[in-house]
Amino acid sequence: CCVLCPLLQRLNERLTGAEGTRMDDDFQKLQKSVSVIDALVAELLSRTTELLQPNPAYRAKVGMLSTVSRIRGQARATGYPQTERILGNCMVSYGQQLGAASEFGGALTDVGGALQQIGQARDALNITVKQTFIDPLQKLHHSELKQIKFQLKKLNSQRLDLDYKKRQQGKVAAGELQRAWDKFSWSTEMAERSMFVLLQNEADLVSLLAALISGLLDFHRNTQHILLGLHGNLQARLTAASNKPERRFRSRKVQVQGDHNSIIGLDHQPSDPASTSSGERHPVVPSGLSRPISDITDNNLVLDQPCCRAMYSFLPSHDGELEFSEGDIILLVRQVDANWYEGSLGARSGLLPACYVDVLVPLPLP
Repeated sequence: CCVLCPLLQRLNERLTGAEGTRMDDDFQKLQKSVSVIDALVAELLSRTTELLQPNPAYRAKVGMLSTVSRIRGQARATGYPQTERILGNCMVSYGQQLGAASEFGGALTDVGGALQQIGQARDALNITVKQTFIDPLQKLHHSELKQIKFQLKKLNSQRLDLDYKKRQQGKVAAGELQRAWDKFSWSTEMAERSMFVLLQNEADLVSLLAALISGLLDFHRNTQHILLGLHGNLQARLTAASNKPERRFRSRKVQVQGDHNSIIGLDHQPSDPASTSSGERHPVVPSGLSRPISDITDNNLVLDQPCCRAMYSFLPSHDGELEFSEGDIILLVRQVDANWYEGSLGARSGLLPACYVDVLVPLPLP
């Protein structure tokens, strides 16, 4: 009868709509508040996890790897892949490929490194929030709230037993009815006490929220510190890039592989570079293999005064003419006429034919 009585009473209430013993208003308020807290804790656990690990696919993968590692007794599995770290790794990789000589490449490396640090700060946030917020909430959910729900379930069963025996009052001994009442009263007091204690510990619940906000505050402070330092570095790089001297594009001599492993130079040349308009002829010295294109390029040139680059080597045939080799940078002093410049190369100076050189920075207009 002890097992069947609650079942019969529940069936009777559902079929006939009979109302069972009502709890007092204070008990119902406590029960409603505890029900709200129970639902709140369950959703807080879910939403906080989504805040820390927003990608559900990654979250499921990390959870599976952690479970497998725990079963195998291995070390802790790889943590959640933070999006800042993924982006930072991408920037660092391409910044290193561009090289330190590129301001943009250096800036990419700086930004990528800062994002990697933010990823580490987010890992620290995950650990802090789990220890100070999620774990205490899980303990509350699996201990106190679970115990209260068990007590309320037991109380409801004893209430059904009591109501059944009340309904069968003429057929049930007075002692059994009294024992049912005593059990109901004792369960009511235990459940009410547990709910009251839980709701009285508001300071503990508020401290959990404070711990969550403290962890978030530390994370954002660290992030702000990292980003402020990065912003200063980027401003310095921007200034350096803006102050770099502007370099002019120049045509290059195209070299292709010819027969018998010889190098054939293709360039737009005068029909007869050894001859000037005055009719004089000067020897042109071929560069051969002694000056590959990579040797001609000079990244350290500062083109801040009139100068030209030799397109061919020149051997003087008269006194006062300047000897130079292909690729030499010659400072221009003045233009003698349409065919000749006066220039200097190192400690030497003299005349040079205009058709042998490519003017990089022109002479000022007279």
